Amino acid sequence: MSNSFPCIEASTADSHEKPRLSVGLFLLWLKIFFCRIKYFLYFYGQKNMKEKHWLIREDYDLETVEKLATSLGVDRIIATLLVERGVTTYEEARRFFRPGLDQINDPFLMKGMREAIDRINEAIQRQERIMVYGDYDVDGTSAVALVYSYLKDLDRNIDFYVPDREREGYGISYQGIDYAHETGVKLMIALDCGIKAMEQVDYAKERGIDFIIGDHHLPGDEIPKAVAVLDPKQADCQYPYKELSGCGIGFKIVEAHLEERMGVRLCDLPEQLDASRLQRQEDLKLRLLKYLDLVAISIASDIVPIMGENRVLAFFGLRVLNTKPRPGIEAILKYGHVDKRQPAEQTEQPAEKKSGGYFEKELTVSDLVFLIGPRINAAGRIRSAFDSVRLMLTEDPSIARQLADDINQYNTERKDLDTSATEEAKRRIDSDPFYHGRQSLVLYDPSWHRGVVGIVASRIVEAYNKPAIVFTEGADGLITGSARSLKEFDMHEALEKCADLLEHFGGHKSAAGVSLKKENMRAFLDRFEQLVRESIGPEEVIPEVEVDAELGFSQITPKFLRILKQFAPFGPDNNVPVFVSRHLVDYNEYGSSSARIVGVKHLKFSAMSVQESMFKPYPAIAFQMAEYYNRVKAGDVFDLCYQIEENYWRGKTEIQLNVKDIKFAD
Repeated sequence: MSNSFPCIEASTADSHEKPRLSVGLFLLWLKIFFCRIKYFLYFYGQKNMKEKHWLIREDYDLETVEKLATSLGVDRIIATLLVERGVTTYEEARRFFRPGLDQINDPFLMKGMREAIDRINEAIQRQERIMVYGDYDVDGTSAVALVYSYLKDLDRNIDFYVPDREREGYGISYQGIDYAHETGVKLMIALDCGIKAMEQVDYAKERGIDFIIGDHHLPGDEIPKAVAVLDPKQADCQYPYKELSGCGIGFKIVEAHLEERMGVRLCDLPEQLDASRLQRQEDLKLRLLKYLDLVAISIASDIVPIMGENRVLAFFGLRVLNTKPRPGIEAILKYGHVDKRQPAEQTEQPAEKKSGGYFEKELTVSDLVFLIGPRINAAGRIRSAFDSVRLMLTEDPSIARQLADDINQYNTERKDLDTSATEEAKRRIDSDPFYHGRQSLVLYDPSWHRGVVGIVASRIVEAYNKPAIVFTEGADGLITGSARSLKEFDMHEALEKCADLLEHFGGHKSAAGVSLKKENMRAFLDRFEQLVRESIGPEEVIPEVEVDAELGFSQITPKFLRILKQFAPFGPDNNVPVFVSRHLVDYNEYGSSSARIVGVKHLKFSAMSVQESMFKPYPAIAFQMAEYYNRVKAGDVFDLCYQIEENYWRGKTEIQLNVKDIKFAD
């Protein structure tokens, strides 16, 4: 291979269970004795086999933590977790643990909202044809489904459109505008795209079509000349929360329109409303709630922060999903082995032990990310995102089941494509001298499917801990790709510094889409590599695991677990807390090792504290860590970096440690 770029060429008494000692006290204490010996050896030296750095957070004020712990009546660990998330007072904690729709912001604070609502009303009054247009990913299709389902009840002269990823590419397409013109559309509402579509908006205006842009991506220096541009990230937008998803922007449009129709707002204080308006406010909440399942799916899948307004929207969206899911969502979840809860008398599990929700298990953000999001995305990646919108819109269970079956097949095809492309990309990186010593990884292959390059880029970042851009053949002779980054590197800012070499780009700090001409690739490679080196340095970036707190097993009490669960919904800026517990061994409650390899690369074991041996061990799962099996099985002492989670399996739920890293003695 050459050195040139190869492709161009709540509170009860706490209690603790003691382990059952089926092999006798002598064997138990004998094992603990040897474990303590290993601990002393461990104390004098340790080596991280994966070379991960555990960064224990100290970005908080100890006095604030102590005051909050006292005012809330919680332990210091819980107070620390709250302060780390910006919750520092009793009132802030109350709002955090008790989300309410009255906590979301007034939609009319968003620049352009007044103009957008006036233009929608004008279109409805004039019986003009409206088109709801959105991107082909989860965020875009859920936004289209939300706004379309609301407006179709007001105006039957409405259509929706999602561009074809292969033929039209990302964003507002000329083909979409031409279709709108041919079908008599006078108003297009673009969601999750359009903030940089200056030429397309002008093109539509020449054909008598007005645009409302509802986007959440970073704007450029110029803003499209649309009737209204809704994007909280505009420099002069006074909307206080900047991290809404594209579907979240769509929800704010619906919220604003419905508030005007009902003559009351969510942000109105109840004590300032008479009985009639107070009842209307309650009716408003109920009418808006039914859309929040789609907002929650978009928030989870688009990886936006889950604090502030997004956390409130996700909280209530999950409540809708867990109590009254759409037929399409219920149908797609069957392929993730999430089934409808059966009546108590038809199951072996007592009724008092069962969840009161619609499904056998309670859906979380993680389920939306891994079970729903990839499948909805797969339609746009492999076939047509129209199927995803139809899945979310249909009220017919039989149609939902057929669409879900088709979409699940697309997802299977997507998995095969992304696995093949990822393996080939890794092979090139490992074998081609061109990539040796580079701080950025940029790959191109015209045979890679455009629908999976973003997934491949993410996997490359995970494997090599370097910013990555994966390109394939695009439309109009361009190379098009997806970029993914590390937290240390602002991808969008870097692409802005390469703008003269690019045809199109847009996105966020951590992810972006980009297109360029082939003849500009060499210059782009050199400049992008230089920007990465200037930003994060020439040395390899050591992967970090950010740890919220050190935790002894004696601190994992029922009260602690109950409060920890109330931190949900989890996501960026409110991640599942990561803990470190030290001096552990693999030892189950029956007095033996439980270490075993599951699947191909995963390790399961039971973690017991050497120093707190009277407290029960916890089952642990370590994904992609089968290489640790021999040492864990041998009884070596280790420190564990993990998250506490509820594992649902075959109708049973248990506390499990989800392992992020293990450190042994030398």
